[in-house]
Amino acid sequence: MVSLLVLAGYLGGCASMGDGMVSGAFVDPAKYDLYDCKQLETERKTLATRTVELQGLIDKAQTGAGGAVVSELAYRNDYISTRAQAKLAEENWQKSKCVASAPVAPPPAAPRPRAGARS
Repeated sequence: MVSLLVLAGYLGGCASMGDGMVSGAFVDPAKYDLYDCKQLETERKTLATRTVELQGLIDKAQTGAGGAVVSELAYRNDYISTRAQAKLAEENWQKSKCVASAPVAPPPAAPRPRAGARS
């Protein structure tokens, strides 16, 4: 029982440490050096989606019994790694002076034939 409390305290301490201090250890600093703006844009969107997904999983895990321990063991490293990659991708985006592309407009709808009209 005492060992579980010590483990929970240790993991809680890791959680409060944040991802800023150790994030550099989770990503290769040259990972995005050869990416062009289009590739960086796609990667930034993918990483943002994954970050939100992981945060949701962490939040959900913390609602259950022993959730803090479960979320730390199951999701924290992936979350820190994803955030570090997103930060690096963003830095390369800014360094390359990239601009977000305009959203793709849906193709125009084909005109419908009028009722009673013959082809």
